[in-house]
Amino acid sequence: MSPVHPLDETATARAVIDGNGTLIHWSEGARRLLGHVPEEVEGRPAAELLSPAGSAPPAGSAGNRWNGVLALRHRDGRVLSVWVLAHRLGQDEGWLVLTPLDGRAPRTLDDPLIRAVLAQAPCALAVYDERLRLYGLNDAMSEVVGLPEDRIRGLRVSEIGDRQPGEQLEREMAEVLRSGRGRDVETYARTGGEDRAHHWLARIAPLTDTHGRVLGVCVAAHDFTEQFRARERLQLVNEASVRIGTTLDVTRTAQELADVCVPALADFVSVDLLDPPENGGEYRVEPPAAPITLRRAAHQSVNPGSPEAVVAPGDVDVYPASSPQADSLIVGRPLVAPNADGTLEEWLSWDPLRAKRIREYGIHAGMSVPIRARGRTLGVAVLSRFRRADPFTADDVLLAEEVTARAAVCIDNARRFSRERQTALALQRSLLPQSLPRTAALEAASRYLPAARAGVGGDWFDVIPLSGMRVAMVVGDVIGNGIQASATMGRLRTAVRTLADIDLAPDELLTHLDDLVVRLSAEAGSEGVTGEVGATCVYAVYDPVSRRCTLASAGHPPPVVLTPDGPPRPIDVPPGPALGLGGLPFESVDLDLPEGTVLALYTDGLLESRERDVDSGLRLLCRALEQSSQSLEGAAHSILQALLPPGGAPDDVALLLARTHGLAVSDVTTWDIPADPALVAPIRRQVADQLDVWGLTVATFTAELVVSELVTNAIRYGEPPIRLRLIHDSETLICEVSDSSHTAPHLRRAKTFDEGGRGLLLVAQLTQRWGSRHTPEGKTIWAELSLVGEE
Repeated sequence: MSPVHPLDETATARAVIDGNGTLIHWSEGARRLLGHVPEEVEGRPAAELLSPAGSAPPAGSAGNRWNGVLALRHRDGRVLSVWVLAHRLGQDEGWLVLTPLDGRAPRTLDDPLIRAVLAQAPCALAVYDERLRLYGLNDAMSEVVGLPEDRIRGLRVSEIGDRQPGEQLEREMAEVLRSGRGRDVETYARTGGEDRAHHWLARIAPLTDTHGRVLGVCVAAHDFTEQFRARERLQLVNEASVRIGTTLDVTRTAQELADVCVPALADFVSVDLLDPPENGGEYRVEPPAAPITLRRAAHQSVNPGSPEAVVAPGDVDVYPASSPQADSLIVGRPLVAPNADGTLEEWLSWDPLRAKRIREYGIHAGMSVPIRARGRTLGVAVLSRFRRADPFTADDVLLAEEVTARAAVCIDNARRFSRERQTALALQRSLLPQSLPRTAALEAASRYLPAARAGVGGDWFDVIPLSGMRVAMVVGDVIGNGIQASATMGRLRTAVRTLADIDLAPDELLTHLDDLVVRLSAEAGSEGVTGEVGATCVYAVYDPVSRRCTLASAGHPPPVVLTPDGPPRPIDVPPGPALGLGGLPFESVDLDLPEGTVLALYTDGLLESRERDVDSGLRLLCRALEQSSQSLEGAAHSILQALLPPGGAPDDVALLLARTHGLAVSDVTTWDIPADPALVAPIRRQVADQLDVWGLTVATFTAELVVSELVTNAIRYGEPPIRLRLIHDSETLICEVSDSSHTAPHLRRAKTFDEGGRGLLLVAQLTQRWGSRHTPEGKTIWAELSLVGEE
């Protein structure tokens, strides 16, 4: 008798019905079931096989599968109730109808195949009774626990294997026993038949009798260590993409790399980087040569405080050719240190301290992964294991490469950003005033803080001495950041100083500055630079004689004023458009400031915050200014502490504080001069007398000559009324002559036989500086004489 083929087609009755309900195939199994041979039924309607009292054929059903009982006619006339399963073959292609011919009789537990399933199934199975005592287990579970069934029958899970995971599993089994609902439990345990722990999925199901009463539980154990590790690796890669590179800080990024890898991939991780090349150059493309000097950027351990480390963050260590760090950097790929026969210690035998730490903590496996980005070597990450017993696998190496590659790009981006930031910051600080000038009109204090994380911006401030003891104050903010913003800031600051030197009114100065920004923006566009140049600015001029301050703003936050007898308040300056819009007017406002008034000029980085709006920041600034000390330096420090977050401002901050001083009436003298050259001599005598009153007799000769020349020129070339004003403080004597003519004087070199033309040249020789400024009534010629060192 020939053996039965494993795939016996006659054990299933099959028929194929096309879309029109016609039988197109009739199998041998179908002949066994109904007695019809293929020639009798193929090509005929399938409905002819149905009993009139039977169910509808499957062709009328919806979906791709149908099952049910059909009343079918046998060839001998009998009617058979047959359960059939029908599959749709395709759209409008008909159905495959089938039913099994064997296996209809119920199986009993005495069936040899059933007994073989319970004992020899590849899935590890165990049955526990209502007391959660082992009732029985199959061969696979016996192999897992490493003990035969007859030795452990009646024990609890926690008594058979590891106690802690066993007790956890018992609690879950008790809940299934109580609720009658199955559950899946993941655990990490070492069974009796293993030398190391595995990840297990335990599927716990209740076992019930015919009345639904729970008699016990069945536990099916699946070793899913590889799946768990694959999921863990995928999760680690995902975490690396999220957690690494949150800032543009090299040290922080290196620390994030170490944090991500511990404990998911290693028990201790160190990140060592090459120091940046001098003068801001790029790292070399070719591998470094041993010995290699590396600086510890970060490390992390499963032990608090990282006691395994032999190098502190920030310190430098040298690695010879025998070290894993140097070897992996030289070959440019990860290297796994062997863990057999103490070879890891041989690798590090050059360093007794490291060898001692390896023995002390039981480090048995190490992996060195070069940190490379854009074809250049930045450093190396070393991963070590001592708590985890398993060595590094090929999958671990690939995972470490993936995570390190992501970190390398972030480290390189952070390094490039830091280099550009330092360059921009150095440029920015070189363009800002190194110290504020001392003037009789006011005392000042300033602060500049670059953004904590963003690129260096274009904030600037300045204090500019003007003629007549007046002083200009300016604070501005260039839109954007980086070197471009710093360079634009330097050009604008120079332009403001130039325009201030010709004594333009604040609104006129901003108009000229706006034209410059428009031109800069046009130049940037012509050079292919994206983005327009823009800026905001506030410009103020304070006169200590009149104690009046004139301010104009170009889209800048309003300054704050604190008078000696009132609370601080924002100055209502017409905001004006930002610089760079072109063609829009600017307006100025005049304020009379009492002696000792404090002005606060600042950029918007001081007020901006995620935790508050600008109005709240302005109120906070006013309160901080009111509560600050009498010292302007102390006040500047207190304001920054009150308004800026501990980690630094998100944007650049420039702050300028100025306390005004007024000149006493006795320090200023004014004369109206008749347009008569014969009266110049009496004017000179009046000047000499006034200098005697001020105790400045030593300056009389020079002052008489300067006054004589300026007054004579005003009488000869100017228009009345003519006015002479003398102003002095402890260091400077100022002579000013005003007239109604708008014609500015010119300094020229007189020829040998010329009778005139030497007056202004003489003034320039005798004075510290001189110049002219336009006024609404005409012009003013002024000259400053230094009193320092005079006896």
